[in-house]
Amino acid sequence: MRNFFENDYTSYRFYDGILHIIYHQEVIIDMTAAVQIVKDRLILQEGQSFPILCDIRGIKEINKAARSYLAVEGSTLIKAVAVIVDPPVSEIMWEFYIRTSNPPIPTKSCENIDEALLFLKSFM
Repeated sequence: MRNFFENDYTSYRFYDGILHIIYHQEVIIDMTAAVQIVKDRLILQEGQSFPILCDIRGIKEINKAARSYLAVEGSTLIKAVAVIVDPPVSEIMWEFYIRTSNPPIPTKSCENIDEALLFLKSFM
C-alpha cells in the first residue's frame, strides 16, 4: 500500500492507521473534483476501511453537487471522519455541510489535530 499520494485538490498520507487528507490552499471543489478526490482515496485504500482525518481549511468553495457526492459516495470505506476547521470560515462551511448532507458515518469537527486524533482512535 502506498503511504502518500497527491492530486490537484488534496494530498493523502497514512499515519498510524489513519488516513490524513489535506485540501490544498484556495481550492475550489466542484463535482469533477469531488469524484477525483474519492476515486484517488479509494485506490489508495486498496479496499480497506480507515478512520479519516480531513483538513478542510484550504477549501475556498465547494458547490452543492460536490457536497452531496462527498456525503454519500465519499463515505465509502470510511470508519469515521474528523475534520480540522479554522473558525469561523471553514467551521461555518462544515456545519452547513453536516446540516444539508447528513453523512452516514460518525463525524466530528475539530480545531486541532490532537482533538481529531483522539476522536478517531476509538474507530481503529
